Amino acid sequence: MDTQQLGNGAITNTNLLTGGTQNILMQFDRAGRSYVLRRPPIHVRKYSNKTMQREATVLAALSGSDVPHPGFIASCDDTEVLGASFYLMEPVKGFNMLNGLPDLHKSSESVQHRMGLSHMEALTALGEIDYKAVGLEGFGKIDGYLTRQAPRWLDQLERYKIYEEWPGLGEANSISAIAKWLDDNCPSSFDPGVLHGDAHIANVMFSLDSAEVAALIDWELATIGDPLIDLGWIIATWPDADGTQTLLLEGAEWGAYPTIEELIKHYGEHSHRDLSHISWYGVVGCFKLAIILEGTYARYCAGKAPKDVAERLHASSLRLIDRALRLMREA
Repeated sequence: MDTQQLGNGAITNTNLLTGGTQNILMQFDRAGRSYVLRRPPIHVRKYSNKTMQREATVLAALSGSDVPHPGFIASCDDTEVLGASFYLMEPVKGFNMLNGLPDLHKSSESVQHRMGLSHMEALTALGEIDYKAVGLEGFGKIDGYLTRQAPRWLDQLERYKIYEEWPGLGEANSISAIAKWLDDNCPSSFDPGVLHGDAHIANVMFSLDSAEVAALIDWELATIGDPLIDLGWIIATWPDADGTQTLLLEGAEWGAYPTIEELIKHYGEHSHRDLSHISWYGVVGCFKLAIILEGTYARYCAGKAPKDVAERLHASSLRLIDRALRLMREA
């Protein structure tokens, strides 16, 4: 901080926001200013330092934009300082709905509805960023981005077979049918842009005094590709109109949030992108997330993960596969 001219004197008012096996967030004060430090877990994983560097790069690129995000302050790639790469950002004044709603938001259906629409506006603002102009050219592999989605995740599912006790994810013919449908219906082109990569509701902070998004958080999967992948992630993770959820997010109070159809419509009204193939993005979102979550269940079958978590995630995977099949039928 001294070399970056970020005040002087002691670090005070330290408050650990997250820690343990996940990335660490710590808020602190120095010279009359508050900061949040983000770094990998104490036991740094193989790609943790690279991930921190990528997060810092994208947040720095978004500085001054209309995208709600934590303000970037400075980063450090020298792992000798803390034992890992890290960066500093501005604290976000807001709340995550998984921790419950403040009275303002809990008491008003119009506020709850607006929260969902604001979420879409945050994603469309991100998708409208000129990634070349903000220095993110080369931040992702654009060529073949969509065509490699289904094979990439099908290959991941195949890797779980090393756990011989794992029975597989649902009906094998359903998985094959989804993968084939994705290949057969893949959009022929797309307009490249910045995508968050994990844009579901758990990674959104809302303002304490309004329905607006204060910041999209956890940018570790951000890349350059097709921003409609983020909307597909919403389609995969948002409750159906009848309340059916693919993910059982503890603490979530969905209330009067918009329906998936309303979210898609609102996204289209704020984006120049063609939504005629949006079902494809919803299916690929369901397919990808189901396979990611199933990894824990496969490890549990081999005695390498806790039963309660694994069975809950496996149930979510099956619901995601069901939603994918339904989206295919309705397309």
